Amino acid sequence: MGLPLADVLRQVVPDAYYVGGAVRDSLLKKSSGDIDLALPRERVKEAALALAKALKAAAFEMDAQFGVWRLVTRKENLQIDLTAFQGKNLKEDLLRRDFTFNALAYPVTAPITLEVTSAKGQKAQVRLKNLQKKFLIDLKGGLADLSARQVRLNGPRVFAEDPLRMLRVFRHAAELKFSVAPSVLKQIKTDAALIVRSAGERVQEELKRLFHTPRAYEQVLRMEKTGLLTALFPELEPQRTCAECYYGKGGVLKHTLDCFKREEWLLENLKKAFPKYHKKLSAVVTDKSLFKMAVLLHDVAKPATAKMVGDRLRFFYHEQKGARMAREILERLHYSKADSRLICAMIGEHLRPSNLASNDVITDRGAYKFFRDLDAAALPILLLCWADYTSYISDAQLKRILPKSGDKLMSIEKAKKTANVGKTLRHMQVLSLLFKKYFDSPKKIKPSKLLDGRDVMEALGLAPSPKVGEILEAVALAQVEGKVTDRAGALAFIRRHFSSCAAEGAVQK
Repeated sequence: MGLPLADVLRQVVPDAYYVGGAVRDSLLKKSSGDIDLALPRERVKEAALALAKALKAAAFEMDAQFGVWRLVTRKENLQIDLTAFQGKNLKEDLLRRDFTFNALAYPVTAPITLEVTSAKGQKAQVRLKNLQKKFLIDLKGGLADLSARQVRLNGPRVFAEDPLRMLRVFRHAAELKFSVAPSVLKQIKTDAALIVRSAGERVQEELKRLFHTPRAYEQVLRMEKTGLLTALFPELEPQRTCAECYYGKGGVLKHTLDCFKREEWLLENLKKAFPKYHKKLSAVVTDKSLFKMAVLLHDVAKPATAKMVGDRLRFFYHEQKGARMAREILERLHYSKADSRLICAMIGEHLRPSNLASNDVITDRGAYKFFRDLDAAALPILLLCWADYTSYISDAQLKRILPKSGDKLMSIEKAKKTANVGKTLRHMQVLSLLFKKYFDSPKKIKPSKLLDGRDVMEALGLAPSPKVGEILEAVALAQVEGKVTDRAGALAFIRRHFSSCAAEGAVQK
């Protein structure tokens, strides 16, 4: 950059102030993903263009209404945002901000060192070093709140002006490992219903950031206690009193939150849960937020499908209806089609492993069909089911049986003798067995293609039809069961079993 960055900013935008996350994070001895500068509205465009020239950066207007310009340096990929004062001056701007620790400012002209680190293909990180506290502008005690590590409101109308800030309370608490001042939680209880005013895509961004942290469960509990969770997801409210006879006080909602807790633990402890496969599974769970959203919504339809059958409470087809309800929720939050497809597949098929577990033996054929049908959603579904199954036992019980979850599959009869813990352990063993088949015997889960449709038609004298696909599937199943191992064997197999299929008009399975 030639001159040190701090010197360039000092020369080009001497009337600007460092504000926002960069100041907060630097005081916490952390790096930030960008630099935010606040300055008089009439200066923003001129300053942005001049700074872009000095730094050899791309510059463009982000928001004409609020006077926001963004610069991105070409070499370091460093992002710098210039924003007009929201109000007549810096003081009014700072008093309009959300939390006290975000309402700190530091003059560009004051002594400072900017440390920029960058890696190829990644966004640069920046840290403001050697800040002198005598130059720090702190109108509402933000520095003290940083020291106390607590989230506190910058004013009484923070949520009324932007209800999304209620979600940011919990996201900041999770990301920064901060507590939340009781007065903030009290205000959220008052204002929770306002969250519906927030744009879906903004809500999605906050939820993803929150759910990506390893501390989301604690914050989701707080959201539930303040009423924000069900204000955001009104579809969850009927869970609160549904099936209390089975789940206890809090009903299905309690179960949902217990599942969320287990899923979060699993995502952070894959090595403990699946020591042999944790590295491969880590590649599956790169976006933890999607797994937690799936868990949050996996039983969303239980209240709507609850029905007493004799003396038992049943939830027929709740997984299918739940997938449809989840799709509507995710559309409301503007989730991408790919993310929505995965989450809804996890919800819609989350009973499949239980269906397999109802058999004393999990055959290669059954495992093949599971992974074939569910494809990319199969492994995520198994991780969701782990959270679902283990939510029914205590932390102490889970700790005791976890080492046995990779043992040989116990019988259904033996599992029944140890009540709920035995049933849970057996289900965990089913999941471990499916992972074992998937990772250790891939040829049985995804057998190599020995024949194609043309081979089948030529060998049997068939015209193109759905029967060709059915025959190819029969070949794949024969491979899984070890009846066919090569191309010659596959051709012999179809001639032996399907030579008369054209005349019969049906294919045996």
